[in-house]
Amino acid sequence: MISPLTYKIALSLFPRIGAINARRLVAYTGSLNAVFELSKNEMKGIPGIGKGIIKTIIEKRNEVIQKAQKELEFIKKYNLNTFFYLDKNYPTRLAQCDDAPVIMYMKGEVDLNQSRIISIVGTRNSTDNGREYTNELIRGLKSKGIEVLVVSGLAYGIDVAAHKAALKNNTPTIGVVGHGLDKMYPSAHASIAKEMVHNDGGLLSDFPSESAIDPGNFLRRNRIVAGLADCTIIVESAKKGGALVTADIANSYNRDVFAYPGRPSDQYSVGCNKLIQENKAGLIESSSDLIEFMDWEAKQLPSQAKLLYNFSEDEKSIVKTLQKNDISTIDYISRTCNFSVQKINTILLNLEFEGIVKSLPGNRFKLLVQLSI
Repeated sequence: MISPLTYKIALSLFPRIGAINARRLVAYTGSLNAVFELSKNEMKGIPGIGKGIIKTIIEKRNEVIQKAQKELEFIKKYNLNTFFYLDKNYPTRLAQCDDAPVIMYMKGEVDLNQSRIISIVGTRNSTDNGREYTNELIRGLKSKGIEVLVVSGLAYGIDVAAHKAALKNNTPTIGVVGHGLDKMYPSAHASIAKEMVHNDGGLLSDFPSESAIDPGNFLRRNRIVAGLADCTIIVESAKKGGALVTADIANSYNRDVFAYPGRPSDQYSVGCNKLIQENKAGLIESSSDLIEFMDWEAKQLPSQAKLLYNFSEDEKSIVKTLQKNDISTIDYISRTCNFSVQKINTILLNLEFEGIVKSLPGNRFKLLVQLSI
């Protein structure tokens, strides 16, 4: 008998289908199993699913099931965690992104729904200044009592500097890699990856084991780096580079992007300066700037505030959704509560007048009150 997890893994293994079409298939066939059981004719008419995709599914079903069963053995052997997009443990921030991976694999036991998550990325050719900015940022957050989960890509330069700074400051950190968890690239970072796992962090990937190391994979993983976090911080970047791709992705997700400025003559500040100049990133120079921009020092109203306001059932539903994340988009609230955006806007406006929620740029909202409802 084929296990549910085998089907979940197999769905992600169909070639040339992608996360969006995979979700579409499950939504229109009615269940995950149906994708592997329906006939060619039964699949016709599914929006966005053409003849080529249907042909691939029919021809590759048995093959991907076999690969998935092998991957399940690898998962069990190395005690990995899995996150399927329909499961309750799937990261809520990433679930708001339309192109988020169907399934991810993690080594470690870190909570991917922590109240504050930041991504720090930058050039592989980091300078002494860039590494010091990175360390000061994480050290400053820790010293001010702001607990965060640090996400980066375990690449050379700013990425690994962020992981090292997190470890140095007793802050959990996740490395999102562009390959399966059966290997480590670059191999020079194997020891720090092990240290991350042993210090309440982990390694995360949407690639199965035995995946080839391909340059395109590292651009693909950037959507996870951007989607997992409340904000993405670019420390140093040349005119072109993966960090700028991550910044663009974060902007497309309506997430905050920040960049450290540099002198016009600094080669690895050109990308950061351009982001700031084009209003694609806010300018920060310290942890204090980040705290202020993210409103992480906003004073919460006392929990007794719930006694002063009589919540309707619809308001309770929205407040409970907001309690799951530090910050939620209106689209995420709409999908979770199954309310129209217009209805949610009206309710949120009332709650904002009462000082219960706060609106943020990008149609996002933050709960200001600790409630038990």
